Amino acid sequence: MTAWFKRTDKGIQTATEDKKDTPKGLWYKTPSGKIIDTEELKKNLYVSPEDGYHVRIGSKEYFELFFDNNTFTELNENLTSKDPLKFEDTQKYPDRLKEAQAKTKLKDAVRTAVGKSLGKDLVIAAMDFSFIGGSMGSVVGEKIARAINYSIEHKIPFLMISKSGGARMMEASLSLMQLVKTSAKLAQLADAKIPYISLCTDPTTGGTTASYAMLGDINIAEPNALIAFAGPRVVKDTTGKELPEGFQRSEFVLEHGFLDAIYERKDLKKMVNLYIDLIQNLPIRK
Repeated sequence: MTAWFKRTDKGIQTATEDKKDTPKGLWYKTPSGKIIDTEELKKNLYVSPEDGYHVRIGSKEYFELFFDNNTFTELNENLTSKDPLKFEDTQKYPDRLKEAQAKTKLKDAVRTAVGKSLGKDLVIAAMDFSFIGGSMGSVVGEKIARAINYSIEHKIPFLMISKSGGARMMEASLSLMQLVKTSAKLAQLADAKIPYISLCTDPTTGGTTASYAMLGDINIAEPNALIAFAGPRVVKDTTGKELPEGFQRSEFVLEHGFLDAIYERKDLKKMVNLYIDLIQNLPIRK
């Protein structure tokens, strides 16, 4: 009798389409080397329970976090970038945009929406780093400006969630103009005495930091987020000096007075709405 564990057929071949691969995305490895099941990570708001590492998330996840029952109305969702400068580097700008839109299913690097958060209306602009590095171009500036207009018109508090590599080089000076436009709109929001909370997430750099990200009535951040104008590598190469440990991370930035507080992701909804109630001198929601 042939033992059950002996192969009776030799030279078994499996068709390529029938081969079984390990499904991608079942596990996530944090920079500290901790391994976590992705479903467990999602349930924990994309924060590793082993080491507290905050995985980068996008507008979809932040809207789920802040809006009650994930119910909201998106604002100006169909705005898309043009190519006024006819820019081309390794590929034409319109081709790069189409590629990013197909890959991310997003129209550009920011989404804006209005909905209830702890039962009260809130306008949120949330950036997506997956779309050309969260770069700030004309559409990003315009959508943020229109969201602020909506806040002013309807007297609704405004939350900006920044996650950006800076101004979009393919739009050159047009992208830099967005710093002025968004800052001017925030000045109008302040004149209207409507609360503005700025949340800096990893990374918040370049023109974003030089404009709306640092202009909140309250400026807060997630743990260990990179918050800077020029990144650490650029600073090190420019100065030729070794940088302090944790340089430009949110804890370092808080210690040096550029932030008001750092909150873990699980506390963000409660704390943002607490600040709004305090600024407006209203009963604190629970």
